[in-house]
Amino acid sequence: MQEISVSAEARGDKNTKHQLSELRRAKKIPAVVYGGKDKPVSVAVGAKELMEALKKAGANAIIHLKLAKGTDTVILKELQRDVVNGQPVHADFKRIDLKEKIVVQVPLHAVGEAPGVKLGGGLLEHVLRQIEIRCLPTAIPKAIDFDVSAMQVNDALHVRDLKLPEGVELLTKADQVVVHVVIVKVEVEAVAAPVEGAPVEGAEPEVIAAKGKKDEEGNVVPADKKAGAAPAAGDKKAAPAAKEGAKKEGK
Repeated sequence: MQEISVSAEARGDKNTKHQLSELRRAKKIPAVVYGGKDKPVSVAVGAKELMEALKKAGANAIIHLKLAKGTDTVILKELQRDVVNGQPVHADFKRIDLKEKIVVQVPLHAVGEAPGVKLGGGLLEHVLRQIEIRCLPTAIPKAIDFDVSAMQVNDALHVRDLKLPEGVELLTKADQVVVHVVIVKVEVEAVAAPVEGAPVEGAEPEVIAAKGKKDEEGNVVPADKKAGAAPAAGDKKAAPAAKEGAKKEGK
């Protein structure tokens, strides 16, 4: 594992929200150093210096933190970032002994191109992105590479298939899947066939005109009802005519 040096300054009791905001505006990251035989110390480190060092050496790099009182050998345990802009806002450093084994998380990195993806139309799905190991700080790998150039569709690579450097002890369960090649499922929406006689969406309703002629007021008179037809039996309008005929006969 590569070793890097980063300058830091003690910040004493500068822990108020306003003081921490001032540090960040000055491009510094508030941090705490803990572990070992010494008491925790609040410090501040240059944001650019730390991020460039980690980018070069990896998140598990051995860091020699240079303070006014001396140098602490540490490893980065946590880096908090702003949820909006992603900028680092706080760091935790843990003191380590280069002669004692420590537990860390190491990232996994796929190498090659799976035939099941290139030729079989599959998808390489990453299930596990990092594993937990235990080793001396100087033996921590920056990342663990694994080859996928022989993986076909439905093939899977497990933690037990990873090749670890000498002196590195695996703590993650061996039967966990790291990656596998899966078939890409394409869902096709079924289009229902139109039912015969069913109304078509967007179609104008058909207007059926009544058969017959219009009267003087413009109303439609059914064809089977002739103008001037005698009223039906029992029609009250026929009663006066019947009475008038009876009077004539009586004369």
